[in-house]
Amino acid sequence: MSRVVIYTDGACKGNPGPGGWGVYLRYGEIEKDLCGGAAQTTNNRMELQAVIEALRALNRPCQVDFYLDSEYVRQGITAWMANWKARGWRTADKKPVKNEDLWRILDELLSQSGHAIVWHWVKGHSGDAGNERADALANEGVRQVQTG
Repeated sequence: MSRVVIYTDGACKGNPGPGGWGVYLRYGEIEKDLCGGAAQTTNNRMELQAVIEALRALNRPCQVDFYLDSEYVRQGITAWMANWKARGWRTADKKPVKNEDLWRILDELLSQSGHAIVWHWVKGHSGDAGNERADALANEGVRQVQTG
């Protein structure tokens, strides 16, 4: 399997408000930047959307080192999602899972992908070059939404 390094980030100007997502992918010497956004969203939704778009960009099973600064997304994927599914997409206190629509898309992408993924947390705005690039792309996604 090919080894891919992916950094993702989300941004929101107001929460809720206009938001953007950014993805920086690296495969050997090949680099790819992706970004987009939504006019009315939340930071957590943009963090999730970034991971979804990154997975959609991969067209065959890969070994993926995934770097993100969102504990919400990383913990959701690695610790919480299996229990949410077992409870019918409910939290431990029986409330509906927030952003369920995006979690379901992410779950489907992960289950069908064949990727071998290692999830890494990186502290945001700490000088990590990949995270800074993903952050800049997420902010570009916000600008695109704001300028039409």
